[in-house]
Amino acid sequence: MIIEKIKSPADVKQLTLDQLTELAVEIRTLLIEKLSHHGGHCGPNLGMVEATIAMHHVFNSPEDKIVFDVSHQSYAHKMLTGRAEAFLTAGHYDDVTGYSEPSESEHDHFVIGHTSTSVSLAGGLAKGRDLTAGRGNVIAVIGDGSLSGGEALEGLDWAAELGTNFIVVVNDNQMSIAENHGGLYQNLQELRQSGGKCSNNLFRSMGLDYIYVDKGNDIASLIEAFRAVKDIDHPIVVHINTLKGKGYEPAEKDKERWHWSAPFDIATGELKNTFAGETYDELTATRLLELMKQDRSLCAITAGTPGIWNWTPERRREAGSQFIDVGIAEEHAVALASGIAKAGGKPVFGVCSSFIQRAYDQLSQDLCINDNPATILVLWGSLSTMTDVTHLCHFDIPLLCNIPNLVYLAPTSREEYLAMLDWSIGYKDHPVAIRVPVGATVPATRPVATDYSCLNRYEVVERGKDVAILALGGFFQLGESVSRMLKAQGIDATLVNPRYISGLDVELLDSLAADHSVVVTLEDGALAGGFGEKVARHYGPSRVRTLCYGARKEFVDRYSVPEYLAANRLVDSMIVEDITRLMSE
Repeated sequence: MIIEKIKSPADVKQLTLDQLTELAVEIRTLLIEKLSHHGGHCGPNLGMVEATIAMHHVFNSPEDKIVFDVSHQSYAHKMLTGRAEAFLTAGHYDDVTGYSEPSESEHDHFVIGHTSTSVSLAGGLAKGRDLTAGRGNVIAVIGDGSLSGGEALEGLDWAAELGTNFIVVVNDNQMSIAENHGGLYQNLQELRQSGGKCSNNLFRSMGLDYIYVDKGNDIASLIEAFRAVKDIDHPIVVHINTLKGKGYEPAEKDKERWHWSAPFDIATGELKNTFAGETYDELTATRLLELMKQDRSLCAITAGTPGIWNWTPERRREAGSQFIDVGIAEEHAVALASGIAKAGGKPVFGVCSSFIQRAYDQLSQDLCINDNPATILVLWGSLSTMTDVTHLCHFDIPLLCNIPNLVYLAPTSREEYLAMLDWSIGYKDHPVAIRVPVGATVPATRPVATDYSCLNRYEVVERGKDVAILALGGFFQLGESVSRMLKAQGIDATLVNPRYISGLDVELLDSLAADHSVVVTLEDGALAGGFGEKVARHYGPSRVRTLCYGARKEFVDRYSVPEYLAANRLVDSMIVEDITRLMSE
């Protein structure tokens, strides 16, 4: 195989066009094989094979610096920069991350996992090069709907002012994660249909030079284009028309399904492991669609990620104009929700925990200062969901629970979640966020409240003495297990469902101090700045001692969930051990 002889981009430069074409077939075959066993980003990588080969054939990485937006289309780049073994041998599949990673190779320049950043990051490299009298081309690669993100447009708007070498490769595969949304993609369509010649040109309007490559999966055409812009003395956009999922028929036909995939059977495209039960994502979309049919003022908003809360294409069509996809633009989504609420509508914005941080300013300024009653559903918030360092879902609790006016709720069961969701849509006093539980739905074992208007009132599930366990949201089942284990040791603990992440039930906490010497808090997220620390601060001047459990403040990458939980002592037996030790002191 040719790929086995590729140790660096210098080897790519020695290949003939026929060999490069054969190399593309090999890379695509290896990608499909690894993805079928390991999972990962399918469509973005399959569509960028030829462009990546052509870039490394023309440019001189790492002196010429290539920055991949999101970097979920960087697998072929890794194979051509000395990391092919991680795609050739199953035992080495985990040797590399799914994103660019400077610790792996000098050919990667940033850890990148969120979208719309490459133009700004690469623009910084170009400016830094100029300030230090450096050399080399700087190339930003952006696609998969990333242009709709505000940072991408900010970077493009500024790029013309560089007045020096800067190349932006726009990978136009006509898709985001789902279909593209927004007027700028209409312009890309006009450019494709006119062969790049229509007068209406987003990039030229920003002061950038521009060329178009219609055959974006043809190596010869790409090499010609990249040679034309190599060492150019001003910023330019190279707009390439590519096919997302190229080379694997299921991925070509259903681009949304194959943006990312769990392990699958190559012959059929069927997932190897499927879950037949009800999930909270499924429950959310089903319930909202049901409510939309009853109330035309209700709408659901997504920032380019409808799949994470199960808004399938069929459900989106059924919802019609009541489902709004703003593209990959979380900032706009939050401000839009605030405006809809101000006008009397009932917006529900569903967003992944890892992505809500992209809109912190809008949450604070546009939504909460104005105190407009929108609902924010925070999805996948847990230590046990995504484990890539760029996609950690650890930090939403400290981020959201410290914004004034925002009511942040943590349901513990299916029925409690639905009750909170229904209540939030009708609540008019403040914006409400709900930390949606993850995974399979858990049925309630007790009656749940339907009205949460009396804020910051916790639920005492079991009343005991000496030890009180405040088990938040997804960690309520962990609290139940700790309580049972303590009872087996003769300790009847009080078990509390706090429900409210963003506020303290001062009356209850003070009452617990009368006959409890230890209070334990459990939260499925980062501990620093979170729920437990607020409880500990309340008890600071008193005799009550607190044990706060959550994850320590750190960036971790591709960890084993059981090992990580154990390292943070988030295991029932460990927690019981800590409690009994503290009580015996």
